[in-house]
Amino acid sequence: MKPIIFKSFAITALILFSAGTGFAQDYKELRENMVETQIVARGISHEATIEAMRNVERHLFVPEARRHRAYEDSPLPIGQGQTISQPFIVAYMTELIDPGADYRVLEIGTGSGYQAAVLAEIVDEVYTIEIVPELGETARDLLKDLNYDNVEVKIGDGFHGWEEHAPFDAIVVTAAPEDIPSPLVEQLKDGGKMIVPVGSAYMTQNLMLVEKRGDEIYTERVMPVNFVPFTREE
Repeated sequence: MKPIIFKSFAITALILFSAGTGFAQDYKELRENMVETQIVARGISHEATIEAMRNVERHLFVPEARRHRAYEDSPLPIGQGQTISQPFIVAYMTELIDPGADYRVLEIGTGSGYQAAVLAEIVDEVYTIEIVPELGETARDLLKDLNYDNVEVKIGDGFHGWEEHAPFDAIVVTAAPEDIPSPLVEQLKDGGKMIVPVGSAYMTQNLMLVEKRGDEIYTERVMPVNFVPFTREE
C-alpha cells in the first residue's frame, strides 16, 4: 500500500479561498476529496469503512481553531497532549478489523470521539474508554449530540478493557502501549481481531494485528506508526 502525499495543499487552498471570499466552507466537498485522495487512492477497499469516512464530519471533532485543517492528511492536536489520528490511519485500522454490522467493538483511547463515530456508522455497539476526563466528557457530549446512540463512553484506564461488555468481536487501540495488554486479548471473542500500535514513545512503534483462534493468539506486524503513549492510572 503506497502512501500518497499530495492534495493537502489543494485542500488548504480551497479552505483559504472560501474564507477569503466570505463563502461558507464546503466541508462536504472537502470530505469527499479526503476520501478519494487519502483513503480510496491509497488502497482502502472496505466499502462500509469508505462510506463511514464519507459520513462522519471530521471537522466537528477538531478544535475550532484548527477546523480549516480538518480534512488534511495529518493528525491534529485536540488538547491534553492528545491528537486526532490522520484520516488514512483511522480508515486503515477500521478496515483491518473487518467490522460487520452485528459487531460489538471496544475502543481504547476515545480522544476526540472520531474513531468511535466511524465505527458507530458500521457496527451495532461501540464501547470506548478514555483516561483523560476532559476529553472523555467532551467526546461523550459530542457523540450524543450527533445521535450516535450505539456508543457508550467510559472514563477510566483502558488497560483493563471493559469486562462487563466482553467478549468483543474487535478491539481498536489508539494509543501505544509498550506491550499488548493481556486483559484486552482475553476480552476478544474466538475469531476476534485487535489492532494496536505497540512500542515506546521514543522508539519505533509497530501497528500490530492480533487474532484469537481458539486457544491460539496470532500477531502480525503491519506497519511502522507513531502514536501518543498509552496512559495508565497511577
